[in-house]
Amino acid sequence: MDNEIRRILISGATGYVADQMLPTFRDRYETVLVDTRKENRRGESVQGVHIADLIDPDRSKYSQLFAGVDAVVHLAYKRRTGDPLDQFQDEKQNVEMAYNVLRASYEAGVSRVVMASSNHAADWYEHALIHKRQIDLVEPYDLPLSDNFYGWAKATYEHLGFIFASGGMGKGGDGAAGSAATGNLLQGNLNTSRKMGVVMIRIGAPRELETNEYKGQPAAFKRDLGAYISRRDITQLFQKGMEAHDIENEYGIPWQVVYGISDNTRAFWSLASAREALGYEPEDDSELKFADGVRELLSDHGRVGPL
Repeated sequence: MDNEIRRILISGATGYVADQMLPTFRDRYETVLVDTRKENRRGESVQGVHIADLIDPDRSKYSQLFAGVDAVVHLAYKRRTGDPLDQFQDEKQNVEMAYNVLRASYEAGVSRVVMASSNHAADWYEHALIHKRQIDLVEPYDLPLSDNFYGWAKATYEHLGFIFASGGMGKGGDGAAGSAATGNLLQGNLNTSRKMGVVMIRIGAPRELETNEYKGQPAAFKRDLGAYISRRDITQLFQKGMEAHDIENEYGIPWQVVYGISDNTRAFWSLASAREALGYEPEDDSELKFADGVRELLSDHGRVGPL
């Protein structure tokens, strides 16, 4: 194993995404499973789940779960409710949970956190530009811009992760922070604390595409063909997110943002950072996997890419 990952903690362990990866991860690692319930979406009990509310600011209630853990996979998420303008409070709690997970991981000496971000962290580009063919591809390090609070929260996860990876959380200097005498105005607190490795995975569409759901909606089908990620590809991507030995970016910060999709013919998000930083080698292509649906739904819409 590249990064000697033996024991991992998975938050949101009874959720939809975790369900796809758990069989492989249970075989490969010692797992600590955390969620607010013990049943998955099918109503089946998931063995070994610790019940904990990671939104709770009192981290002493669950910090012991992070002890001795080599890597954390953060998938837990509180569903938003209400009208779009009212969803800030729910998403603010998700940001607080992400902070608690990063903080508990950092204080426990965890070497790597792999966190479920989302394509929605930069979904403005898709909504406004991609499907109008004003651009062809969204890169992982384009400025994350979203037109909704869900995407805003995911982009905020990414920035939080950068803070914990940057090594700037020590006191620095020998005086008050920000004092000109300490040099902090020029360098802040850089290199005053441990740099924890953080990988943010902007998950696409981790579900099988049922042709019947797209009847009369060729544009939606094309979009999801581009966004699709298979069970084995998402498992590989999170695994490599944990195990890749060197994830430093060009500035020496162990922090990466990668898109989570398969090797799709109609992709409109770049896999460059996933391939280069993590060694991701996706095995599936939605164009082949759902070829019957492509023939049935897109016979009159032959252009590659979104409508």
